[in-house]
Amino acid sequence: METSMILRMVVGLAVVLGLLLLAAAGLRLWGRRLGLVAPANTEGAKRFALAEAMMLDSRHRLLRVRDGKREHVILLGASAPVVVESRDAEEQS
Repeated sequence: METSMILRMVVGLAVVLGLLLLAAAGLRLWGRRLGLVAPANTEGAKRFALAEAMMLDSRHRLLRVRDGKREHVILLGASAPVVVESRDAEEQS
């Protein structure tokens, strides 16, 4: 390979990487205004939280999860997750 060919490849790679970085910076700056990026949670409070977790046996786990004002009890096991119960979070005792 000639030195000029290697130099052209290195410059081409630098240009492509520079364009990718420029696109990422533009998306970060203007993406929210254009509706391309979801707005961050500005309230500071977490909307989704794991309230409690309990191991039932070696393969099954029971989770109590809060999602806003709702609370869900989910059974995780060898097969697909199952929602056991969903209710308003204020009903808890």
